[in-house]
Amino acid sequence: MTDNAQTDNARTDARQTGIAQTDTTAAVAVPDGSRSQWLQNLVLRALIGGMNLLPYRMRVRGTGAIVARVIGPLAGYRRRAMVNLADAYPQMDTSARRDLATRVLDNFGRTLMENYANRDFAAQLSQTLPRGDGVDAVQKAMAAGRPIIFLTAHFGNFEAPRHVLTRDGARIGGLYRPMANAYVDAHYRETMTSWGGPVFAQGKRGTMGFARHIKAGGMGTLLFDVHVYGAPAIDFLHRPALTSMAAAEMALRFDALLVPYFGIRQPDGLSFDVVVESPIAHSDPLTMMTEATKRLEARIADHPEQWFWVHRRWK
Repeated sequence: MTDNAQTDNARTDARQTGIAQTDTTAAVAVPDGSRSQWLQNLVLRALIGGMNLLPYRMRVRGTGAIVARVIGPLAGYRRRAMVNLADAYPQMDTSARRDLATRVLDNFGRTLMENYANRDFAAQLSQTLPRGDGVDAVQKAMAAGRPIIFLTAHFGNFEAPRHVLTRDGARIGGLYRPMANAYVDAHYRETMTSWGGPVFAQGKRGTMGFARHIKAGGMGTLLFDVHVYGAPAIDFLHRPALTSMAAAEMALRFDALLVPYFGIRQPDGLSFDVVVESPIAHSDPLTMMTEATKRLEARIADHPEQWFWVHRRWK
């Protein structure tokens, strides 16, 4: 669910064929990638394997530091973050942008490790209670069997709310964009499908599966802050960004609650504030997704270091 480039249709179809349809198993297709992607995957697995030898807190902090100081600059993530920050905050001086980009990469690295260490991450969140104007609405919808679509973004740790609500009895699936690196995508998909509800790969097959899950009264989460070719443009951080209408369209079609939620990293770098916002009123898809975008912008205004400025939101 991190920053992903578009892939060719054949590779996308192959990944969708192997996507898990249950929350406990994943039929992983044989990866098809380049040698450089294989090497990238090898480095990532070595990093995760080495860090897993450390206690959880040291592991998360250490991965954040390595991504911020080593991997991020070498991979070009710092440069991309600096460009995006300059466009969003032209009045910010270079040193301030550089400091902010470092904190962005640190959050990125921490999130990566937390999501691979999902059992330890769940334990870290065991005392976290969801709060916000949408908590009661979600509980009522669950009791009534009404479907719920949760909207979130590459902000803080986007899996924190799903962990907390799953612990409290929800079964939340997801629709995710496959990674450009097929090797990384294969084992990351295994991690995502090892808990929670069914997870589907973005694309015709995956979207249909996700829609069936919602239609049946299920719950699912979507990260909507991704570039989608051919989608309507919505102003996001002072720039037009092509934004999928799928979440709002499904909410209208299946009378599902459309609820933004966010996992906001706290100053200790390890704990989270899980905020469930009030549902977005049903109207038309463009109005609904514009409101969702404004909600995300408000979160970024409060915590700019927690949005993933490293991914290609604008193309």
